[in-house]
Amino acid sequence: MRNYSIRAAGPDDLDGVRAVMLDTVYRDFGTGYVPRWHGDIIDPATAYLVPDRHTLLVATDPETGEIVATGALDSRGPAHPPNPRQVTERFPSGRTAQLRRVYVRPGHRRRGLARRLVAQLMEFAVDDGGYRSVYLHTDPAVAGAEAFWHSLGKLVHDEREDPEGVHDVLHFEIPMGR
Repeated sequence: MRNYSIRAAGPDDLDGVRAVMLDTVYRDFGTGYVPRWHGDIIDPATAYLVPDRHTLLVATDPETGEIVATGALDSRGPAHPPNPRQVTERFPSGRTAQLRRVYVRPGHRRRGLARRLVAQLMEFAVDDGGYRSVYLHTDPAVAGAEAFWHSLGKLVHDEREDPEGVHDVLHFEIPMGR
């Protein structure tokens, strides 16, 4: 087991961050880059490094120094549309910490990196003092995603059960552990 380092990202990390994130949306999600969904991937500094109450973490391989995983948090709750109204009402912007871009390169999965990233993001949310809940959504088609998030949080809405059934998205609340 490698001793991965997890730390806050800085400006020198942004190319590696974008590479992990873009590889994930193309390979794992199969959507490729969609500007209305992935603008933060192209400009992670504006999305996560500049605003107070936002953060971006990276995990690096100790042998190569390569960024192999990312995780971010911001103060924007989910928007309606595309998310169901009851989800957006439950998780308002400003009071909700939204976990985003928790991505691990395939060769580094199943080593606890995502769990460690989430733990540090949760510490950030608690330390902020202004967040009342932590939210995330995931695509159940991504291998391992559904089981992983079920192990950390509570499923609050499963869009696969919606009568209109437009998206297959799972919405979770992660306990803040206060």
